[in-house]
Amino acid sequence: MDYRNLGRAGLKVSEICLGTMTFGNGADQEGATKMVNAALDAGVNFFDTANSYVGGTSETMLGVALKGKREDAIIASKFFNPMGGRPNDSGMSRLHIKQQIEGSLKRLQTDYIDIYYIHHVDHQTPLEEMLRALDDLVRDGKILYTACSNFEAWRLMEALWISDTRGWERFAAYQPQYSLVVRDIDEEIVPALQLKGLGCVAWSPLGSGYLAGKYTPGNLTVQGSRSAEGWGFQSKFFARNHGEILQTLLDTAKELGKPPAEVALRWVMDQPFMTSAIVGARNAEQLSETLKAGGWRLPTDALAKLNAVSAQAHKYPRAFEDPMPQRRASALKMPGMPKA
Repeated sequence: MDYRNLGRAGLKVSEICLGTMTFGNGADQEGATKMVNAALDAGVNFFDTANSYVGGTSETMLGVALKGKREDAIIASKFFNPMGGRPNDSGMSRLHIKQQIEGSLKRLQTDYIDIYYIHHVDHQTPLEEMLRALDDLVRDGKILYTACSNFEAWRLMEALWISDTRGWERFAAYQPQYSLVVRDIDEEIVPALQLKGLGCVAWSPLGSGYLAGKYTPGNLTVQGSRSAEGWGFQSKFFARNHGEILQTLLDTAKELGKPPAEVALRWVMDQPFMTSAIVGARNAEQLSETLKAGGWRLPTDALAKLNAVSAQAHKYPRAFEDPMPQRRASALKMPGMPKA
């Protein structure tokens, strides 16, 4: 297992992060503990949960599984989603943050959380209110690093500017959806992360199972899987050429003699800006197969092939400005300029 710094922070996390959304939703406590132990044995030190996963059950089960092993783990949790029916039981208000950090600490059986994400965008609360509340939690020692998920590029940059100018704790990481079939963040968010030194922790690196090897181009439903129930993955976010991408993945995996899921996950982790990829499993046996994606690199030609087929065309204004560095470097005369 390889370890990488969380952006410019000194914290080192494993390139594979165990997501715990299945804890209490497909995996009981015994199964969850087996998965945590299998992950630790494989070198994984990074665990991702949220207060709202199965109404807090995920955090509770992770806390039990890590009992006596807290120092071996980097725990990330999140807040935003409703945790009750009262007016302040969701969002990023100071009150909600205070209530939810206490609940998460209790469920996780710990006195601090390593990375604390805002899970979604709250349009009703000023960024300043949330950022100051998170800064207070860092100063109190209840969280070590702050982070966000699913923010637009402008909102991320505004949050960083507010934190930097006021001397508050700034986001250390960003958690986006990212896979071979969902590369939207390449346009604006990845350059922002690289400029500002944030770590990137991908969720759904296998396209919610679409890239796991169960599906073929044109077939988005497989009996016995979540897709047959109508909630397997959100294909509305997929690239238009997702079928071509999937076929290239299947062909590349066959050439490499590896499962498609392992290759697709490895591709995500081989992106130069990526810190870690979150993977989930229903049992330790399934997880052990996924963990084989750690500790190796895609051959150069395979990486290039997958990069090319999954790359999406730039949009305006980036598409309009792409030729400008070459124009500037070659000193071409613009139309209408007087001749020398």
